[in-house]
Amino acid sequence: MQDFTKLIVWQKAHNLTINIYKLTYSIPSEEKFGLISQIRRSSVSIESNLAEGCGRDSDKELARFVDISMGSSFELRCQLLIARDLGYISSSQKLESQLRSCQREA
Repeated sequence: MQDFTKLIVWQKAHNLTINIYKLTYSIPSEEKFGLISQIRRSSVSIESNLAEGCGRDSDKELARFVDISMGSSFELRCQLLIARDLGYISSSQKLESQLRSCQREA
């Protein structure tokens, strides 16, 4: 077991989640139970799975949770593209850059 808060990838994912929450305040409220919820859950899932993996007893289990986290990161990227293409956000470039940085660290 290890302290997940010391992982650079977790720190980056946590910062991304904070920025995602700030971004989603600008998305129309009718998307509260749709796209906003999905975007936030995907983002939280990235860092949560990293944290859960760190609490496991083996490197094999940690690797499994890192893989799950990576899947959530691709899901988030897709949702950001949808939000951009619907005109809900002006650009997802900064967040996509943060997301790619997380993916490289994992």
